[in-house]
Amino acid sequence: MDSRSATPPLLLLSGAGLPAWIWDDVRAELDAETVVAEYPRRAGAALGEYAEAALAQAPAGPVTLVAHSIGGVVASAIVALAPERVAGVLGVAAVVPAAGRSFLGALPVPQRYVVGLAMRVAGTRPPEKMIRAGVAAGLPEPVVARLVADFAPESQRLYRDRVAAREFTGPRGFVATSRDREFPLALQHRYADTLGAGFRRELATGHLPMLEAPAASAQAIAEFAADTRGRETPPGVAL
Repeated sequence: MDSRSATPPLLLLSGAGLPAWIWDDVRAELDAETVVAEYPRRAGAALGEYAEAALAQAPAGPVTLVAHSIGGVVASAIVALAPERVAGVLGVAAVVPAAGRSFLGALPVPQRYVVGLAMRVAGTRPPEKMIRAGVAAGLPEPVVARLVADFAPESQRLYRDRVAAREFTGPRGFVATSRDREFPLALQHRYADTLGAGFRRELATGHLPMLEAPAASAQAIAEFAADTRGRETPPGVAL
């Protein structure tokens, strides 16, 4: 049996508004089946619909969730919906709310109120200036321009729906980004603790390590994926 068949497929869950191509270089480095989930970007789509849509695109059987940014919220919803489908969860600069909290609820005060109000007034697509200064910081200009052009608004409910009680039923890991302008390193460590991450790595990048350091990102993902290879699904940890 080769490594590609022995390793559970990877379901890549992107951050809010981000196009699937951000994962292209990482996917090319990985010796595993990968699928980038496309989100249901329609007004009013519930968090549960995001989880259902992602699972519907995944190969049959258990998959390892690689969740970037708000993808950690989608991963939480997937685990609550279908824990038997989850071989492991790896957060990448991911927001991981405790049960009963939303993406906004997992942000520190006063950020949660500022972001929530801004979204009510202006919607969920940040101004170009904010994209450049935040999520795209540290990237070459051609990549930044492409990100700005392809950035898509998400449903408000992705940010506001609360995650249900769930169990993380396999290996859990977290890749933190030390130069991240979206989420400070200390906050990422808090999310890693909420996830119960045993596997931890740190990359000296901004919020999009898959674009800034694709080889290092792929290596971290591959190392984590190796932990899921051939494992029986262990009892979950309630959060």
